[in-house]
Amino acid sequence: MADSTETNNSTPISEIWAKLRPPKFERTAPPVKNANALHEKEMSPLDKFAVKITDKVGSMGFFLIIFTWTCLWCGYNILATLVPGLHWTAFDPFPAFVAYLLISNVIQIFLMPLIMVGQNLQGRHSEIRAELDFEINKKAEQEVMVILRNLEHNTDLLIQLMKHSDCRVSEEEIRAITVEKELAAQISTVKPGA
Repeated sequence: MADSTETNNSTPISEIWAKLRPPKFERTAPPVKNANALHEKEMSPLDKFAVKITDKVGSMGFFLIIFTWTCLWCGYNILATLVPGLHWTAFDPFPAFVAYLLISNVIQIFLMPLIMVGQNLQGRHSEIRAELDFEINKKAEQEVMVILRNLEHNTDLLIQLMKHSDCRVSEEEIRAITVEKELAAQISTVKPGA
């Protein structure tokens, strides 16, 4: 009677189990980073202030504040200038609105650079996100390659099992398996980023 550690072909069972195991996957990429945390670390207090201003100025609330301020300012001064019966004093007479134009221009002069700084910071945040997305895509590609290798390994095992049990395999099935192997080989030879 044969030893329990050997099969009929005198191949040790440990070798058979080693052949049946799928190829090992070595994780080489570092863990995924949080784009928001990386961007937050880079920002100074002034940068954070510029981003807050950019976010507030680009909102409907800010638009409504400016719209309301303009309507009240111009409305009061138009009525005070054109309707003397109200006995209102126009502090910025119609039609020039010199004070209004001065104040609005000063606001624009201060807000424009702040908004540009905030937009530049938001652009840097987008670049960080894009770089991290690229890293994740590279990791996903590596993991897909591992899956393809495992599938190829399983296909080889199935073919060997079918041959061992004298199963009939059609020419069409053999062609399909060959095409799959060639495709897997082509994909594994493509260099990342090419």
